[in-house]
Amino acid sequence: MPVIKEVNGKSPQIPEDCYVAENATIVGDVSMGNQCSVWFNAVIRGDVHFIKMGNKVNVQDGAVIHATYQKSPTTIGNNVSIGHNAIVHGCTIHDNVLIGMGSIVMDDCVIESNSIIAAGAVVLQNTHVEAGSIYAGVPAKKVKDISPELISGEIDRIANNYIKYSGWFKED
Repeated sequence: MPVIKEVNGKSPQIPEDCYVAENATIVGDVSMGNQCSVWFNAVIRGDVHFIKMGNKVNVQDGAVIHATYQKSPTTIGNNVSIGHNAIVHGCTIHDNVLIGMGSIVMDDCVIESNSIIAAGAVVLQNTHVEAGSIYAGVPAKKVKDISPELISGEIDRIANNYIKYSGWFKED
């Protein structure tokens, strides 16, 4: 069974159509939209501030979502993929975003819609990623504008695939 735990009187809100892996951890003030999935060893810690996730968000294996005490909540829009072992901390991620594997998005960043944070990128505190951008590197910088093909071929494809994958694990 996953660890789903109340903290300071606040319990995670997880719709029935979401998938949460057996060893995932979701605690505190966390609200998830519909068709979300939280994968193996992922941690969503809403103990120090709220974490709000839209619809069709997938939090892949080993990813960590957290916030900063009394300062920076984490808000994630719709159709967002948080890649394996990524860290998303005290930031705002808009709709249709791919956060690549092993990347880090730090406090008070804003990742606008239709953007990709490349695998391994480190998005430093207070960075504003403009809509339709690809950011890569350490520290992350804009490397190019995103093409419509990448939006449908990567961002949409991955989010939709994770809905399909979660169906393989749900018990009837």
